[in-house]
Amino acid sequence: MNPDLTKRPPRSPRCKLGGYVLLPRLLDKGRAALAGTLGDYKYGCPLDQHFLRFIGIDAEALKQQLATGKGDWEILTWIQENASLKRQPWEIRSWSDYHSNRGPDSDAETLGYFTQAVQQLSPVREDLQTWMDLLDVDDFVSYGGKA
Repeated sequence: MNPDLTKRPPRSPRCKLGGYVLLPRLLDKGRAALAGTLGDYKYGCPLDQHFLRFIGIDAEALKQQLATGKGDWEILTWIQENASLKRQPWEIRSWSDYHSNRGPDSDAETLGYFTQAVQQLSPVREDLQTWMDLLDVDDFVSYGGKA
């Protein structure tokens, strides 16, 4: 079933498949792109590229696999068989931990963007420290929640 991202957000970036954070969200966006229900989301965005580069899979090749109707587990199997960068479990854990805890880079432009995005969501929230924190709250607020 293809998610309708005009009605609900993709899965949280914290959700894992095969130990990879970001992957279930990427699959939701790819399926929605194929169905024409991507809404304001972007398939293959810079966040998605972190995963795609880490494993060595092209976004369009992945989308072609999604178009066949494969489920999450079948897609994970395809990724493991076709990734140009075969990762060990410890590498996947380390990569996922890093991305789960990654905050804005230290350059002024990125810090400014992050701060502005947090301010737009909620000027009183001080607990939003990582990109995943920001994405989760943004998804929630975008569909009617209050930060």
